[in-house]
Amino acid sequence: MSETRKQGAGRPAAVPLALWAAVAAVVLAGLNLRAGATSVGPVLAELQAGLGMDSAQAGVLTALPGLTFAVVGSVAVLLARRAGANLTITVGLAVVAAGLLLRSMVDSTVLFLLLTVLAFAGMAVGNILVPAFIKRHGGARIALLNSVYGTTLALSATLPLLIVAPLAASGEDGWQLSLRVWGLAAAVAVLPWALVSFQGRRSAGQAGAADDGAGPGRRRRGRAHISSSRTAVALCVYFGVQSMHAYVQFGWAAQIYRDAGLTQSQAGLAVAVLAALGIPGGLIMPSLVARARGLRFYITGLAACTAAGYLGLLLAPTQAPWLWAVLLGLGGFAFPTALALLTARSRDPQITAELSGFCQPVGYLLA
Repeated sequence: MSETRKQGAGRPAAVPLALWAAVAAVVLAGLNLRAGATSVGPVLAELQAGLGMDSAQAGVLTALPGLTFAVVGSVAVLLARRAGANLTITVGLAVVAAGLLLRSMVDSTVLFLLLTVLAFAGMAVGNILVPAFIKRHGGARIALLNSVYGTTLALSATLPLLIVAPLAASGEDGWQLSLRVWGLAAAVAVLPWALVSFQGRRSAGQAGAADDGAGPGRRRRGRAHISSSRTAVALCVYFGVQSMHAYVQFGWAAQIYRDAGLTQSQAGLAVAVLAALGIPGGLIMPSLVARARGLRFYITGLAACTAAGYLGLLLAPTQAPWLWAVLLGLGGFAFPTALALLTARSRDPQITAELSGFCQPVGYLLA
């Protein structure tokens, strides 16, 4: 994508955050971009019983992450151009908190689904814009921040799978409590991100630049240019395929294990193992992407692990449930690989946002 790499020339330099502040911001955002989605799978049966949700509605619920990420993600860059990326991420986190908290308090399936869409809309904004934040404030630390981000996203996906089942067993309304805690976690992140946004605007005012690289002062970049790049299109397809596998697994793997005979706790733990492997994946793959000349061998290996995991889940789910979870988890290294490629294949933060805004929405739509 050499043509996109050249477009950063002549732009005002970013005013970087201190390393600790950039890491804290990435961690707080990442911890709240997956938990609202993965916390549903382990309590799907209890949620259906509590709300009177039929199987078709449950299917819609598990499809909402990808659908909402696609639709809302497609306008995230536009929102960031108008308000600034940092402020847009801050508002997105506030929306996540509101949606997750409110949905845990309703007894209507329709309201639950609508509030879930609201929460996922906030997550979609973060999905698109956090890579641009990393590009702008990373400097020589981009691989480090990518590793922090990928690892934190894996934690965000894993923690609910470990915690939800015990919370759900705490009482008649335990499944609601198990969903509510993630709204509280998102609320905690809002104030620090508001401070980051304020600091970004103040620093930009001193430097004479846009507040965070995506404000009104930036020249607009058309999607036509990004979509004409074969590298961008290939990355888009890759992102879509790995997203499809991720949301199938997080939405249904726990229920597949339970239907096969595992207890709720065993099923939740197996899927937690699957998700937890994203932690080493988040640590390893960004550095590998930054250093490796080619990734074909690694990507082929990840695909083979995914295929083997699905075959085991299909043919013998209870014979070696942990093995299938490990194989699927290793295949999930594709996600931090895709995230690292967004920054590795673009040099300018605005182009990173455009690339992310192209690959992720279209990829999630494919998913």
